[in-house]
Amino acid sequence: MTINTKAIGMDMTDAINRYAREKAESVEKFFDNIQQIDVTFGSLSNHHNKGKIFFAEMNVHVPGKNVFVKKEADDLYKAIDKVKDHLKVEFEKMKGKMRDKDKQSLRDQKGYQM
Repeated sequence: MTINTKAIGMDMTDAINRYAREKAESVEKFFDNIQQIDVTFGSLSNHHNKGKIFFAEMNVHVPGKNVFVKKEADDLYKAIDKVKDHLKVEFEKMKGKMRDKDKQSLRDQKGYQM
């Protein structure tokens, strides 16, 4: 699995880079056969009414599909955590659909009627 990180509108420190990579690696336990993860994070603008707003996004490449999640928060670490948590939900949905498809194909092979 390849992990690419990119910072936009801010400097990428070693601590932030390491944190983003750790969270991206932890996504692998939710879904097998992940080929590549592109992690992008940064600051949306420096002049916002509510202070700085940070964003994090992950684009996960799995065979036959790309899963993209983007989240915003007032703290960069919170944004990265939100993305990881939402990816877990997306992968659970994806795995459920795959299981349903597998069950349906087994029914079709055995000639079961619903």
